[in-house]
Amino acid sequence: MLNNNPITHVYFVPGMSANPSIFEFIKLPKEQFKIHWLEWQLPEKDETLEKYALRMNSFIQHKNIVLIGVSFGGIVVQEMSKYLDIKRLIIISSVKSRKELPRRMRYASKANVVRFIPTSLLNYIDHFEKIAFGEFLKKRAKLYKKYLSIRDVDYVDWSLDTMINWKCDNPIPGIVHIHGDEDVVFPYKYIDGCITVKGGTHIMIVNRFRWFNKYLPNIILTGKKTD
Repeated sequence: MLNNNPITHVYFVPGMSANPSIFEFIKLPKEQFKIHWLEWQLPEKDETLEKYALRMNSFIQHKNIVLIGVSFGGIVVQEMSKYLDIKRLIIISSVKSRKELPRRMRYASKANVVRFIPTSLLNYIDHFEKIAFGEFLKKRAKLYKKYLSIRDVDYVDWSLDTMINWKCDNPIPGIVHIHGDEDVVFPYKYIDGCITVKGGTHIMIVNRFRWFNKYLPNIILTGKKTD
């Protein structure tokens, strides 16, 4: 149910290393919704996900909000929601329990191999744009450069470690999950119970924004997609 305030405040959290401009094409009816973008904060030394979620919550200025997270941001908003008064919790291109993580991530957690991932390679995105050949690679390189701007190594290391070691055995009741059936980061075959975006990839919040602009308002209000 809507509260007495006709405006529903919708807070968006981007994916790992992404800046909030990934939501620049998402448009919701202004007479019903007010969009707020949350930016990543650099983690403190040995900061737990719980404490990080509480820090992120300090930037939320309203009650009975809608909280939407993409990819790793979907994991973070689930933790944030435990300490907030929310109307709706929505994750996009993400997972709602450890069982939905791909096998390679679950293996990385058990084997403790995340420390061997060369996260500093993110700093070479600028060089990738210069050497990319072919129209597809050039467009993809520009996309990465534009949206993946959070390249602090400590942040990336923390995010990867937090994601693969996330402790969540059961989904939060009432959570709404939107997922593309061509997502290669979190493969669709591991996802249980979601609103499916046909042909949607892991970056569909950017390249399938028209789908979200069409269906997201009703999903926010009802938790369901209606044609």
